[in-house]
Amino acid sequence: MPKINLTVNNQSVTKEVEGRTLLVELIREGLGLTGTHIGCDTSQCGACVVHVNGQPVKSCTMLAVQADGADVLTVEGVSPDGGLSPLQQALHEHHGLQCGFCTPGMVMTATALLNDNPYPTEAEVRHGLEGNLCRCTGYQNIVEAIMAAAKEIRG
Repeated sequence: MPKINLTVNNQSVTKEVEGRTLLVELIREGLGLTGTHIGCDTSQCGACVVHVNGQPVKSCTMLAVQADGADVLTVEGVSPDGGLSPLQQALHEHHGLQCGFCTPGMVMTATALLNDNPYPTEAEVRHGLEGNLCRCTGYQNIVEAIMAAAKEIRG
């Protein structure tokens, strides 16, 4: 089995993985970071989004060996102080979640969106979330939360 080295949430990790192991499997089963969800097994839902070298990636579509040498950020690493990030706080305050299953992927996708564009329009936020499905909220409160977080982050 190949041995890979990567950084996950600012922690160096070395793991032996089978060549067919998906990154989401390594994160959840190999590292015990269960915030990243497996929702659809077809890369349609976005529940498994993580950042790889600063870019949002559906981790169910990437082999773990492809992450060798990469910097991976999961939802557990978004707020390293143990509290809530401004985006997570805004999702809470604006009732941007119901069952919460999609929330980790939404957080990771929206974090990347706000990193790239700290002044998004509502249309840009909606477009940025197109790869993430939520079956509970209807998205309105998620969008409002992202817009509020953008304002908070900008100061």
